[in-house]
Amino acid sequence: MERLTNVPESFARSADPDRANDYDDFAEAYAAESENSLVTAYYARPAMLALAGDVAGRRILDAGCGSGPLSAALRDRGAVVTGIDVSAGTLALARRRLGDDADLHVVDLRDRLPFEDGAFDDVVASLVLHYLEDWGLTPAELRRVLRPGGRLIASVDHPVVAYTFQDPRPDYFAITSYTFDWTFNGQSVPMKFWRRPLHAMTDAFTIAGFRLAAISEPQPDPAARELFPDGFHDLSTKPNLLFFVVEVPPSRP
Repeated sequence: MERLTNVPESFARSADPDRANDYDDFAEAYAAESENSLVTAYYARPAMLALAGDVAGRRILDAGCGSGPLSAALRDRGAVVTGIDVSAGTLALARRRLGDDADLHVVDLRDRLPFEDGAFDDVVASLVLHYLEDWGLTPAELRRVLRPGGRLIASVDHPVVAYTFQDPRPDYFAITSYTFDWTFNGQSVPMKFWRRPLHAMTDAFTIAGFRLAAISEPQPDPAARELFPDGFHDLSTKPNLLFFVVEVPPSRP
């Protein structure tokens, strides 16, 4: 589920964390505002596409596809895309975007995935894994549905940035949550994310059987410089998101 912004100044401590992350409740408002936002349209999405490279003909699972902007971009580049999301409301918007024949499924990433072993060449998980307190089965399931040599391309809130959201600072080496009220399109909604240290993420990938190919802290699209001068400076000079490319080892002859 792609995020609108990671700028801490726009956050306020959530008054109702028990209602956090209910995307069904604000799917339309979120999709409308996120479509061309700085962080999604000019930072997170271009970075994911750059890491994916040439995807023509590749079978790609968009895990946490939301309303489908990354799925649409991958499809436009020739990929065969399947989208999953826990929110039926955002998937309805994705179907509106991608067409009635789009391969979309309501799936919770904490559960076993409804796909055969080796069904995909790539999995993309854009700003979704930090919604999960316990990764548990998730990395292993994402590996299972990838063919040998397949890739998982994932992005999360940068653990250093997430660490600074709370005062006093939490234990960096512990898995901790942070909550806030997220205001967009005049609507304030409670959000809750989970921060884990860098080593906990890389360990989870390797334990699941992946090998690390890249860790990236990319720059925003230069086109954002004129459109969002203040935000562009922040994204260009401060840690914000962290991107991983991890691979399934190829099978031996």
